[in-house]
Amino acid sequence: MIHPRRAFLRLTAGAAALAALPRAAAALDYPTRPAHVIVGFPPGLAPDIVARLIGQVLSERLGQQFVVENRPGAGANMATEAVAHAEPDGYTLLLCVSTNTINETLYQHLNFDFVRDIVPVAFIGGSPFIMAINPALPAKTVPEFIAYAKADPGKINMASPGIGTAPHLVGELFKMMAGVDLVHVPYRGNYMADLLAGQVQLAFVAVAPSIGYIRSEELRALGVTSAKRLKAVPDIPAIDEFVPGYEGSGWFGVGAPKGTPAAIIDKLNGEIDAIIADPKMQARLIDLGIPPTAMTPAEFGTFITNETAKWAKVIKFADLKPE
Repeated sequence: MIHPRRAFLRLTAGAAALAALPRAAAALDYPTRPAHVIVGFPPGLAPDIVARLIGQVLSERLGQQFVVENRPGAGANMATEAVAHAEPDGYTLLLCVSTNTINETLYQHLNFDFVRDIVPVAFIGGSPFIMAINPALPAKTVPEFIAYAKADPGKINMASPGIGTAPHLVGELFKMMAGVDLVHVPYRGNYMADLLAGQVQLAFVAVAPSIGYIRSEELRALGVTSAKRLKAVPDIPAIDEFVPGYEGSGWFGVGAPKGTPAAIIDKLNGEIDAIIADPKMQARLIDLGIPPTAMTPAEFGTFITNETAKWAKVIKFADLKPE
């Protein structure tokens, strides 16, 4: 005779297995309809460009459209919240950026937790910045700049796209590690005209939009924020060569809502890894100043945890508050 409790447990287990079958089948067939990649920034900026590059090739490889949807606002928090609360079926993805790990500490009352509610899918690549100054400053190297800044504390203005943005935080990290006093000047729009005119003297700028000014000597590049020199600009030293241990790159990856089936995550990870391994895509990303790097979902998750802890220290050191 079968004990009633055992019979109940068998029925429950069987029901759970049957319920899991449609999800497993859906994962194997994925995708069967268009998917959306949500970007927390306006069209034309680096996150949007990266999302469209990857999305286009995903569409070609998987036979369904990966539609890029721009939802800028609240420091990319609006886009992240939308994905965190979306159905975890692989059809709503997030273009993750370094700002997500910064916001975990910068914002105290979010309706989501990036680390908890967004599952890492695939890493695309780092996005180092160039430490660029107006040529009116006498410094030609990072050590000369540090000496000049220490001799004139509080007299050098550092521009950024806004409080808590990745260029701002890499600047704050430099201040903390180099022991210099720089005045942060946050902009809501493009600050490049003021940097070129000398109204601000320093900025940590993305490679693609600044390299022309550097080559024409309208700006002077002192260093790159990656741990090693970049292939795109090999003549510019890494700041780490003068400030040991300094590394402050932005980055790009793809995430999904918590609960997305592992089979879908693994499939997307494999596809994105294959995309960024293609020589043509590698060349395109390197030209944009984004050296491509493959990671497993687990490795990407560890990376996110470490980045969150790193920027938390910088935010607390600088006593930053959101705009």
